[in-house]
Amino acid sequence: MDTKAENGVMQEHQELGWGKSLPVPSVQEIVKNDSQSVPERYIQEHKNRPLGSDSCPVSSQIPIIDLHLLACGDEDERTKLNFACKEWGFFQVINHGVAEEVLQKMKTAVAAFFELPLEEKKKYSMAENDLQGYGQGYVVSDQQKLDWGDLIFLLTLPNKYKKMKYWPVTVTGFKEGIEEYATEMHKVTEEILGNLSLLMGMDKDGLRLLHAEMKQAMRLNYYPTCSRPDLVLGVSPHSDASSITVLLQDDEITGLQIRHKGGWVPVKPIPNALVVNIGDAIEAWNNGMYKSIEHRAVTNEKRARMSIATFLIPEDDVEIGPVDSVVGTYHQPVMYKKIKYVDYLRYTLSREMDGKAHTEFLKLENE
Repeated sequence: MDTKAENGVMQEHQELGWGKSLPVPSVQEIVKNDSQSVPERYIQEHKNRPLGSDSCPVSSQIPIIDLHLLACGDEDERTKLNFACKEWGFFQVINHGVAEEVLQKMKTAVAAFFELPLEEKKKYSMAENDLQGYGQGYVVSDQQKLDWGDLIFLLTLPNKYKKMKYWPVTVTGFKEGIEEYATEMHKVTEEILGNLSLLMGMDKDGLRLLHAEMKQAMRLNYYPTCSRPDLVLGVSPHSDASSITVLLQDDEITGLQIRHKGGWVPVKPIPNALVVNIGDAIEAWNNGMYKSIEHRAVTNEKRARMSIATFLIPEDDVEIGPVDSVVGTYHQPVMYKKIKYVDYLRYTLSREMDGKAHTEFLKLENE
């Protein structure tokens, strides 16, 4: 290949960034046009349908962590955090310091976007070579089953990574609501990272430094009602490729479910609380002591549901893999290989969501 061609390939590779997702119809529009039918492509295989019989036998809710106590250095609360990460991989955070007004402005901004006419929303559609924008993620073939939901995905921090052409700035309060919420999420995630660092045998800024230049992204989700919620999934089972994820749920509707002890546990919303989960990058860094957890979203017949997922993401060229403090402190054999984060991210985004299958790519073959 000549130099010009090589440069062309390099340029194309850079433009592709993390990956792409194929364009698909808006589920919101499908429901507007015919609320009683479920197109075949959205009907899940029998083994993947959200049956009542696959609910987890345990009745307890996921752990609840008081972030104010963590910020004050409370050792008992940090012990609770350790338990939550080891046994559940998910926890709800209260007393996080984010004003209710900020949470509400964020929800209002998301609702306002999805209330726009389709032609207006399509102005912010994902490009052929970009995951930012309006559409649906992880669509890699014309044959795969689709999720019953629409989304808009945006990089929100640092400012230099924002692509404003995907931000619907004509929606009153959208930009301001997201930017204010993004700033608050940065504070929350830094406090959680600091406490996880201590639990992993590092200084409090250990995980923050491992990220290098931390990135923040948001996935704004809209799940329309469905006449047959037993046949579809709002989001297919998956773990997150982030380091940690913070979810703002609808206070009135339970849609998130997490895999626990062989069943699915519904995460009942606590008003104004945040749901936090461990991502694949943390699993690799701490050698599987804390594992990212498979989760999914289900739908219902009566009310549409919205949620806002905020992802904390390492810099592209950062290496993920077991840190010395974890391997040395806990005398563990190394279970995960070292890999550039961007290579792992591209790997996951080139495939369908498939439970925890993607994290096998991170593990050593002799595990």
